[in-house]
Amino acid sequence: MDMSVFDLFKIGIGPSSSHTVGPMVAARRFLLDCGPLAAAVGVEVALYGSLALTGIGHATDKAIILGLMGETPQGVDPDAVDDLLAEVELDGALRLLGEQEVPFSAKTGLLWHRGASLPEHPNGMRFTLKLADGSVIERVFYSIGGGFIHAAGESQARQSGAGAATIPYPFDTMDQLLAHGQASGLSIPQMMRANERAHMSDEQLDAGIDTIWQVMRDCIAHGLVTGGQLPGGLNVKRRAANLWRQAQEAKNGANRANDLPHDAVHQVSLYAMAVNEENAAGGRVVTAPTNGAAGIIPAVLRYYAEDCRPSDPVKGVREFMLTSAAIGMLCKKNASISGAEIGCQGEVGVACAMAAAGLVAALGGSNEQIENAAEIGIEHHLGMTCDPIGGLVQIPCIERNGMGAIKAITAASLALKGDGTHFVSLDEVIETMRQTGADMQDKYKETSLGGLAIHVITVNHAAC
Repeated sequence: MDMSVFDLFKIGIGPSSSHTVGPMVAARRFLLDCGPLAAAVGVEVALYGSLALTGIGHATDKAIILGLMGETPQGVDPDAVDDLLAEVELDGALRLLGEQEVPFSAKTGLLWHRGASLPEHPNGMRFTLKLADGSVIERVFYSIGGGFIHAAGESQARQSGAGAATIPYPFDTMDQLLAHGQASGLSIPQMMRANERAHMSDEQLDAGIDTIWQVMRDCIAHGLVTGGQLPGGLNVKRRAANLWRQAQEAKNGANRANDLPHDAVHQVSLYAMAVNEENAAGGRVVTAPTNGAAGIIPAVLRYYAEDCRPSDPVKGVREFMLTSAAIGMLCKKNASISGAEIGCQGEVGVACAMAAAGLVAALGGSNEQIENAAEIGIEHHLGMTCDPIGGLVQIPCIERNGMGAIKAITAASLALKGDGTHFVSLDEVIETMRQTGADMQDKYKETSLGGLAIHVITVNHAAC
């Protein structure tokens, strides 16, 4: 396994890790790979498959332009994005990586091939740099989910690498990870920490995890106080802040007679919805493992830190994150975390499994209980389609995160009440998810050509 916890958890901006974060990274990398740009006189980007079908609603056009300008998902100021893009259109030009200026307009420089796909993945991009002598540099990239990208042919080359051999507990399956645990007597978060230490110090690892958790907390906090309407044309109102205010007023009121046991669960849903409203608005979020499912892990983490009365919340959060990453790595390697490839089961389903496993680890569960929780989380999302209305990461995505967070807590509870033995293994359910995604019709995989996306009356949106 050649992934790190920081590959699964990346700081970026909304609304999509595969359609926004990945394309921004790919655009910048393409130009960096081209070498000196002094001879450049133009640039063109062609988008295919799911990127073309839902790219406008997912801000792929904006991300591509920002990447060509040299911006990064973690570095760009979300509040400055509209001004940066308006300047490009006003000037009719952009500076490649902030240096060489070339003529550019989104209307002519971005080509949308909605009826075609490239061979390696539904999220394909073809970049063309035009040079003064009439020649061109052309390269194809794929955005494969969670902000991960690879150039054409690159994925196969990486699989033959020997990166996994450098870590003390290499694993490609949960069975292998469990076997390491039985042989070493270590927990899954302890083994994951040992693997990360092959590349960084404990201090660097902890600082990185703490930073990720802080961004998640900030995202929840901002989402719980921000109202208004989400962009994109559907006129969807942000609900988390108003519902949170109502919940706090009821909680702090003199008359508690109307309080119900499920009110605490309601709060968890609001945490998740707050994050995904921030994501839908193009705010600062953490891929966990994707933007479309970014609310589930932060919501369950806040539930753990505030409602589970941990004796050492800092340690617990770190163990939660390390364990979650292990589950995400297995899902990405052996199936997918891309909605365009296997539907929302690979986004919300995987995030639910990651959160469930992380919560069990933070609460002191065994390795077998961790596996059980993750398996439950995925099993009960099998077959979930990705059918965003209007090509926007809003309906049903925002509510799905709230539901996914609750399912994660339920899965963790079921696993902790058992002894770790269970009928279906995590490896088996991940393979089932992969096969289910392969069997799923393309119209249900982030194309907005099926499901809710066509059975609900929407505005005349360009991504439809």
